[in-house]
Amino acid sequence: MSAIEVPPGFEAIPPRADRYAAGVGPFYCKQEGERWLFGLRAEERHLNNNQVVHGGCLMSYADEMMGITVHFASGRQRCATISLNNEFVSAARKGDWIEGRPEIVRVTKSVVFIRGMLTVGDKTILVSSGIWKLLGQH
Repeated sequence: MSAIEVPPGFEAIPPRADRYAAGVGPFYCKQEGERWLFGLRAEERHLNNNQVVHGGCLMSYADEMMGITVHFASGRQRCATISLNNEFVSAARKGDWIEGRPEIVRVTKSVVFIRGMLTVGDKTILVSSGIWKLLGQH
């Protein structure tokens, strides 16, 4: 198996106990100032019958990057997705580097509101917004 080409500065997110996320990834991240950026290289296994990245893969990616962001923004509290809304804007294809840009909107004592965008270059692929429940310290 050949190595996945990753843009400079991105590092693989270590596998965790979440077997589902590990099966969709590998996911990558890098810090840019106060923000974290995420990445996924579209592989053959991510494609649907139309030869574009499956919508379920994109939604899983958005859920994962926003969940990781909430976890770290909340001081490493465990968290769970309450609501996740997605709009598909364009398609991604095999070999595309799909970059994720999450943004915390609001943090309360018990929930975090967040939005995010997946892009390929300058092209928006998916926009997402969600609410995460904070479950307590890890």
